[in-house]
Amino acid sequence: MADLNRIQLIGNLGQDPESRYTATGRRLARFPLATNRRWKTSDGEEKVATDWFNIECWNGLAEAVSTYLHKGRKVFVEGRLQIDQYEKDGQKNQYVKVIATNVIFLDNPNNGEKLNASELENIPF
Repeated sequence: MADLNRIQLIGNLGQDPESRYTATGRRLARFPLATNRRWKTSDGEEKVATDWFNIECWNGLAEAVSTYLHKGRKVFVEGRLQIDQYEKDGQKNQYVKVIATNVIFLDNPNNGEKLNASELENIPF
């Protein structure tokens, strides 16, 4: 049986995507994604907890995310989990992130205005 590393999330951007090019010319975009968990206590009180995920997009997907997404937008993100390790002040740390393979915009941008197809046709997904 093959291994599987896949995650699917629906949430809202916590801030505008940060975008840059790597030394090799690849486009990279990062943003935090907030997802909410809701439940009721035994007393019937509704509770909400927010989980934050670090999302990383590459190349054409990074271009689209950087161009069209802003803080607060609702998106579906599909990808894989990756754990990077680094050392700071002599201590080993881990950084968990989602490498996105698919991002679907779930709400309309600009207060309900729809994007024109011509705005999307030149983005290399």
